[in-house]
Amino acid sequence: MKKVIALACLSMLPLSYAAAEGYQVNAQSTKQAGMGHVGTAMKLGAESMHFNPAGLVFMENRIHLSAGVSGVFSKGKFTDGDYVQKPDNTPSTPLYVYAGFKIYDNLAAGISLTTPYGSSMNWGKDWKGAHLIQDISLKAFNIQPTVSWKIMDRLSIGAGLMMEFGNIELSRALIGPGEMSGMASGLMDQFGPLLQAHPELGAIAKPVIDKLIADMAKYDDASAASVNLKGDAGVRLGFNVGAMYDINDKVTVGVSYRSKVKARVKEGDIALSYANETDLKENIFKQVETLIKTAESFGVSVPVNLQIPALDQGTFSAELPLPSNWNVGVTYKPTNRWILSGEVQFVGWGAYKKLEINFSPSSLSQYDMVAKKEYMNSRIYRVGAQFAATNRLDVRMGAYYDESPVKDDFLNPETPSMNKFGITGGLSFRPVDRLSVDFAFSYVTGFGRDGSYTDKALVSGAERKFGGHYNIYALMPSIGVAYAF
Repeated sequence: MKKVIALACLSMLPLSYAAAEGYQVNAQSTKQAGMGHVGTAMKLGAESMHFNPAGLVFMENRIHLSAGVSGVFSKGKFTDGDYVQKPDNTPSTPLYVYAGFKIYDNLAAGISLTTPYGSSMNWGKDWKGAHLIQDISLKAFNIQPTVSWKIMDRLSIGAGLMMEFGNIELSRALIGPGEMSGMASGLMDQFGPLLQAHPELGAIAKPVIDKLIADMAKYDDASAASVNLKGDAGVRLGFNVGAMYDINDKVTVGVSYRSKVKARVKEGDIALSYANETDLKENIFKQVETLIKTAESFGVSVPVNLQIPALDQGTFSAELPLPSNWNVGVTYKPTNRWILSGEVQFVGWGAYKKLEINFSPSSLSQYDMVAKKEYMNSRIYRVGAQFAATNRLDVRMGAYYDESPVKDDFLNPETPSMNKFGITGGLSFRPVDRLSVDFAFSYVTGFGRDGSYTDKALVSGAERKFGGHYNIYALMPSIGVAYAF
């Protein structure tokens, strides 16, 4: 029973973000957002710190500053037969800030702030999948000091120290809609044979059970009890390295690697909420307690326990992998006005095999759990083009295909993961030579998929499967500004 309740509480931190698969965000440059987020084999000034640190040294000016923000407006839908639920998502606003400095002709350094991971999704408090997720919000920030060295005219390398931190808030139902009636059925299964074997007990217990069934049915469309988790992930370290080589004046190749980082919430806060706390505790649970005591007075033992664990009297800890990324790209400049680029990104989601939840103090450690995730490594394919329409105006377009890392039988509404296709466009306008104002727009659509997730029922401990058809899409406008000294 204790493990079952813990499983009903938590499947914490695996998140969805419509701009990318899993909980990875593609919003580190407005310019590159317009080109399908390519950049591994491109010389982007200060913005190279994220895409490939080796490109930073090719800055044309002594100082390059860049900043921007995106708005992610995601929509989704879950269907199971005639049942339809759409999440009410709050727009997310990933941002970036870069500052690059040319120290010598062959040496550059810089520092950046980006939001490489994040999520925001609200399915509602009382929907059918509330026992898996009600709402979730995640933000992860990365501060990265970077150095870039040009070994020779055509070859450069670069490296950055990633310092990542963030916060997480998640809510889910302890007792979801309809589960109270399931508890009532469980009580009848346990008490039914006892009532027949002990008519005297039946005469006393039957009216109480009938009232319980009616009282529990009031929660067929509501989550009777829910849990909220909130915590900060402390600073964790990783690295970002890359190399870039000009094959000739028209073709450049690049490779970069961002390491895996394990985000850890060491001491998160837990809060419990109820649809009607007084009714649940002072009425329903006390009626169950009365039933048990009545049965015991007849010498009958009933193994029933419907109490909510006092998780809000403790804290939780959990660890989440932020996956590694290998990027390999090539850029081709057929003329002075055109830039074409393509790349493949290998995302190390295979590191996410399970989620471990630990409770403190030791009196709550009996609720510790391990939930399997079994993510797979995935790939993202990107292409982009830029055209210098005038001396002051560049226009861009791009597309990408993002593979899902989630298997069909691990598809959870907290991660409504599916293969996605994105199309992008953008432009940059330079009112003066060293100032660039950038705009981009992305449309990302998922290839809807069927899937399910299996957990354990609250009372019986029997396995249950929740599944259906998921779909999701997102609109992402971006704006940025860059200035060179």
